[in-house]
Parts: sequence; C-alpha cells; structure tokens
Amino acid sequence: MKFLIVFVALFAVALAAPAQNQEAQILRSESDVGPDGFKYEWETSDGQGAQAEGHLNNAGTENEAISVRGSYRFVADDGVTYEVQYIADENGFQPQGAHLPVAPVA
Repeated sequence: MKFLIVFVALFAVALAAPAQNQEAQILRSESDVGPDGFKYEWETSDGQGAQAEGHLNNAGTENEAISVRGSYRFVADDGVTYEVQYIADENGFQPQGAHLPVAPVA
C-alpha cells in the first residue's frame, strides 16, 4: 500500500509540472479506484498520456503487495514523443521503451 501512495504522489507531481508554451487541454480522463485495485487513463492535447491498472495481491497476508502495469508518453523538448511501458510489483519498477538502454545479458 505504501507503493500506491508513493506512486500517486509522483503522478501528482508530474501533472503539476509547468506547461511549456501553451496550456494543454484534457481530452480524456477516466479512473476507477476500489479496495483491491485501480485503473486510470488520461490524455492531453499536447500529446501526453498515461494509463495504468493495479491490483492488490495476497490481500490480508504478510506478503500483501500491489502489482501495477501501465504506460505513459510525453513530448520532450526535442519534439520527439517518448513512450514507456512498465510493470511495478514486488520485483520493483521495470520500465521498457525504445529510447531506454537495455542491460547486457549475463
């Protein structure tokens, strides 16, 4: 549950970041939050967007953990749109994206 609180806090900080040259309009924003999980999706007129779905695993046990699968995209200062797909669970945050380096096979 601590992970969910940290995740939501970081998400709020990202949304509060100053706009570049224009005000982006929210094109779509949907969310559903329940006791055992959540789901959200949003998109803005400047090309940004995110979606994620999280579920509580092993509820009520010592091994209780939230598992999140999602993605986000943004337009960088160089005008390129970057997208990151990720899984965040008991194994940590695991991002994937064409622009991210990949560790060599051991």
